[in-house]
Amino acid sequence: MSTSAERRAAHIVDVLIDEFGPSMALDPAAFRRKFRKMAASPFAFYRGSASLFYADQRGDFADDRFLDDRTSRVWIHGDLHAENFGTYMNASGQLVFNVNDFDEAYVGPFTWDLRRFAASVALLGYAKALSDRVITDLVTGFARSYLTELRAIAAGGDDAIGSITLDNADGVLRRVLQQARLSTRVDLLAAQTTVDNYERRFSLGDGVFEIDADTRDKVCDAFQDYLGTLPTSSARLRPVEARIKDVVLRKGVGIGSAGLPSYNLLLEGHTQALENDVVIYMKQAQVPAVARHIADETVRAYFQHQGHRTAESQRALQAHADPWLGFTALDGVGQLVAEVSPYAADLDWADVNEPEELAGVLADLGRAVARMHSVADDESSHDLVDYSTEEAIVAAVDPDEAGFVAHLVEFATAYGLRAREDHQLFVDLFRNGRLPGI
Repeated sequence: MSTSAERRAAHIVDVLIDEFGPSMALDPAAFRRKFRKMAASPFAFYRGSASLFYADQRGDFADDRFLDDRTSRVWIHGDLHAENFGTYMNASGQLVFNVNDFDEAYVGPFTWDLRRFAASVALLGYAKALSDRVITDLVTGFARSYLTELRAIAAGGDDAIGSITLDNADGVLRRVLQQARLSTRVDLLAAQTTVDNYERRFSLGDGVFEIDADTRDKVCDAFQDYLGTLPTSSARLRPVEARIKDVVLRKGVGIGSAGLPSYNLLLEGHTQALENDVVIYMKQAQVPAVARHIADETVRAYFQHQGHRTAESQRALQAHADPWLGFTALDGVGQLVAEVSPYAADLDWADVNEPEELAGVLADLGRAVARMHSVADDESSHDLVDYSTEEAIVAAVDPDEAGFVAHLVEFATAYGLRAREDHQLFVDLFRNGRLPGI
């Protein structure tokens, strides 16, 4: 290994230990599973190493002429990559295709969202054996679609912010929404629960475990506190008494949640019929990777804890968030609470391979990201960002749109290559036992 590769490998170890060290010590087995998933491909590695990405934004890639006092302080997704899009049922009962998974959301530079997404497109294109020219075209199309939508919103105000729904979607995204429409609560309950003696309970096994009485009492108390964080407008969608029927512990939930405890709660539905019971989850929230690289005490002090940050961020970034979305604390640690939705369907890139079809999807995603960045500003219910984000971004980019698009293309190319090289370094580190504690 060359000297530069050794230095980069040591940097990767340092960043991963800084980010995950305490959690790795508590549950090394969970992180072995996480790291094996990350070793599967450069894209999987990129998904699981947001901490490394953000460490690099203050390093080789720090120069960004499109940032100013306002565009550096936008509510961002924090982990915007090509696989963090899918469907959800909004508070109005409408199926929406949008960005999902807001665990890493924070307030920071808007370009960091776009850079992270652009590099993921480069990795996706490489995995599909697309040429550099095609990848350039795809990133260019995304960037221009983002800017076109942002300008339209700036000109039309919040009334111009729409959602991608069955009423206006076509192609791949319409198929994803139709697939979500076929899902039912009955199917979800059948997969996760059983009925015994005329009462529904969670099924055990496959990462689902019973809990003791003391833990159940703590979870139930935290649930009562959570109910007070729900918007009054969502009360009509909740069970009459929010009666808890069962509680279980879940382990091994997702690449990003390795080692973190999560509980599922089974609630009585809005009638006594067993078919409309509701499953919600309560999971420990963590400090987002991007927050370690943003020295803004106003932002940091705005949140009670990480569960509050995650819930508030999702509400800020979604025009009509899940009515079950809220937060609580368990043993003094912030928790995110939301429904395990039967209507969630992720965008599956396996069947989207031809450049023309990819270009259409990425143009749609550009519009979705623009809408997300535009929602959480001075016209929303949140006061952390007290100016029009779309107007601020348009003002920063308009003098040099071509340069902005070229900036994202160049970053995607350079960081896509770096992520592929980092993946190989990571695999060698992991398989040769050079990640301490694993």
